[in-house]
Amino acid sequence: MSDYTGRQLGNYQLTRLLGEGAFAQVYLGEHIYLSTQAAIKVLKTQTENYPVDLFYTEARNIARLVHPNIVRVLDFGVDSNTPFLVLDYAPNGTLRQRYVPGTVLPLSTIVSYIKQIAEALQYAHDDKLVHRDIKPENILLGRRNEVLLSDFGIALMVQTMQYQNLQDVAGTLPYMAPEQIQGQPRPASDQYSLGIIAYEWLSGRRPFQGSMTEMISQHLAVAPPSLRSIIPAITPDVEHVVMTALEKDPGQRFGSVRAFAVALEQASQFSEQGGKSVLASAPTAPIPSLKKPATPPPISLRAPASMAQSAPAGTVIGGYHGHLNTVRSLSWSPDNASIVSVSDDRLVHVWDALTGERRQIYQDIANIVHAAAWSFDGSRIATVGNDAHVRIWDFATGRLLATYRGHTGSAINALAWSPAHHIIATAASDGVVHVWDATTGQPLTIYRGHTGSVNALAWSPYEISTPYGRGYHIVSGGDDVSIQTWEAATGRGIALYRSQPARVLSVGWSPNIYSSSSRFEPATSMYNSSRVACGREDGMVEMWDTSVNREVLSYRYLSAVTTVGWSPDGRRFAYASHESAVEVWDTTTNLKLVTFSHTAPQRVLAWSPNGKYIASGGGDSEILIWVAP
Repeated sequence: MSDYTGRQLGNYQLTRLLGEGAFAQVYLGEHIYLSTQAAIKVLKTQTENYPVDLFYTEARNIARLVHPNIVRVLDFGVDSNTPFLVLDYAPNGTLRQRYVPGTVLPLSTIVSYIKQIAEALQYAHDDKLVHRDIKPENILLGRRNEVLLSDFGIALMVQTMQYQNLQDVAGTLPYMAPEQIQGQPRPASDQYSLGIIAYEWLSGRRPFQGSMTEMISQHLAVAPPSLRSIIPAITPDVEHVVMTALEKDPGQRFGSVRAFAVALEQASQFSEQGGKSVLASAPTAPIPSLKKPATPPPISLRAPASMAQSAPAGTVIGGYHGHLNTVRSLSWSPDNASIVSVSDDRLVHVWDALTGERRQIYQDIANIVHAAAWSFDGSRIATVGNDAHVRIWDFATGRLLATYRGHTGSAINALAWSPAHHIIATAASDGVVHVWDATTGQPLTIYRGHTGSVNALAWSPYEISTPYGRGYHIVSGGDDVSIQTWEAATGRGIALYRSQPARVLSVGWSPNIYSSSSRFEPATSMYNSSRVACGREDGMVEMWDTSVNREVLSYRYLSAVTTVGWSPDGRRFAYASHESAVEVWDTTTNLKLVTFSHTAPQRVLAWSPNGKYIASGGGDSEILIWVAP
């Protein structure tokens, strides 16, 4: 194949060769106008005897894959009968370059890589696409060392164009599933290939060696050598999971590639607990929870739902492992059935609160998503991010209903729906809060009381009476260290609370509460008695009685308080911190009821609308649902 260094393809000048494989050469390209870098994949084929529109069809199938663990296709074209693809540039090379053949990786590293690759594959499989060429050479490392799967469908594209036979793809044969060798690839074929990679990373060698003919014979009819015969320290659980993915019959593998990754993670947890195996008493017995469930959930419940009523506070009853990065926001549906959550993976996930089963992903969001929230009636979901737009989605269909562009040039940090109307408040980094109609997109109120970024806001749970009339109020806080309450309909300021010189990270507004505690004195005002609270960067939790504008609680924790919230009946108060713990207190006695610990700093929590459960999540990318006190 010709050397394209120095040539221009499309809008890119090819500066140097990055690598070469069976199907393509990859060059580092620089955009001639923008000076941005991209990877240019020049396919080793010509289109002069091939229908160009079919090439474009295949390229579109690849380009529509938008996932944080898939290399993004930016452009494609044909130049002088030479087809090429423009992709995001991954500067840290491939996993083959990082780990040369023979390298044995730590189990925790393998699990991390397999989970990310599996999520990318599951996303493609759900879209009816099979990769067909999973191998370390096609797994890249991004700018933050995130795993990026490349070359989706390129093997199929080139083989279709050149009518290649198996000899032409011999370089991929060590990872090829038996049914793929026989010309019948399917999603389970990618799982088999990923199982080969896991085997190789665990043992330092691939299960099948030899000539092309020998490898074909082994893939089709020979069982892989026992992993424990090579590495005795591998537990039976881990070996069982990998061998299940390498079953000759695709129907005997896991029900999905995600189920394989989850099973491997579960088996690795047994391995980390002193090597104790769940198969220790019966080495040949299968693990029922790991064998191809009919609909494998992202995680299994920690306790049956029927036991939740009698389970003690803090008992985990479920959760979600679908995110790949820090969880930034979560919101319960009004019927307690579903949760919408977002993380740094740029996707919005909707999942079943009981089973952890993913229901929907909103994929049209190209920006970093900061928050998502459910409307009061459960029919709509709102999302905000760093592109200054608010998007409204129809929950039933997943259709984008409206986009609000009132914020100009400022990342939106927080949003909250009105408790009884399709009205939204959104807060931005420029210190401005917008209240607007989610059905028409028309702005209703713009509040400019803050002088720095507004990080959090919350509506009063009900209409509040004041000398000026009756209506909903909003509490907001941010970098100017103040807590402010104001009328949602008019923007009229009600109260300003300022005590500690530390950024406000979270705010909450309680339902109506009356208490006999000395720390929470009964209200004497003619107006509604409710409280606003904040969590500050210095670890301070503060609470004020809005009826008399008086501070009723001040408490300093060990680290920044990232989220606060009341139970629906107002009798319990919870907050989470960078210390990886969630604490729940009784607001009438000021006694701590429970401390719930995660494995990483917490950023978000939310009570279920019925007050029975709390969902919390943060830096470990998982969300747990546990019994509230």
